[in-house]
Amino acid sequence: MEPLDIKGTNDTPRVIFDPDNDLFEISGRSLPEDVVTFYQPILDWLDEYKTHPAKKTEFIFKYIYFNTATSKLVQDILIKLEGLKEAGHEVNILWYYEQDDEDMYDIGLEFKENISLPFEIIGY
Repeated sequence: MEPLDIKGTNDTPRVIFDPDNDLFEISGRSLPEDVVTFYQPILDWLDEYKTHPAKKTEFIFKYIYFNTATSKLVQDILIKLEGLKEAGHEVNILWYYEQDDEDMYDIGLEFKENISLPFEIIGY
């Protein structure tokens, strides 16, 4: 499967999904003008990945900031990852937040409470 590599900007996160190197990460800021258009290729890629996933997928979220519209799309990503687990694959979520950013910590905690995946919240 071809990797997905989206370069980050001031308003969009860096996305790198590279199953050959066990790298699944979204990082940076997410304030795209059209959040659905930006995230649709990510959701489509995950749908394709679900047909031939690795035995273990460790998914890293390392957002600095995102808007409310992005929050819904992050939830959609987590739901797709839950589907992998339900299909019998190991999926772990690593939610990184800057140590002094209580908002991103709280958002991670909220996502953790709403899904049934191993979910680790890590300050850096």
